[in-house]
Amino acid sequence: MARTERHGYPLAVPGDIELTIRYFAGAAAAAGLEEERVTLPAGTTVADALAGAGARRGPALARVIAASSLLVDGIHHRTSDATPLAGTTTLDVLPPFAGG
Repeated sequence: MARTERHGYPLAVPGDIELTIRYFAGAAAAAGLEEERVTLPAGTTVADALAGAGARRGPALARVIAASSLLVDGIHHRTSDATPLAGTTTLDVLPPFAGG
């Protein structure tokens, strides 16, 4: 099915992924927000979603993501993970925390 646009934004098509990315601590500071929702095409991987976030939000976030831990629907994943995302998903970006 062809993707069309309305007001400059791509419309979702069946099979698309509705992704909520939550940024914590230094990741939120680098992203300039604590949460964003994006619609991604079917087959998008964890690594693809993170690369897209870095491209949208800038190099500071890309650097933080590279050092961060990730949770996809509460399960730990690596930033280079080629696991495809599916359906409605939440991705948490957890930068290293200091303290004890």
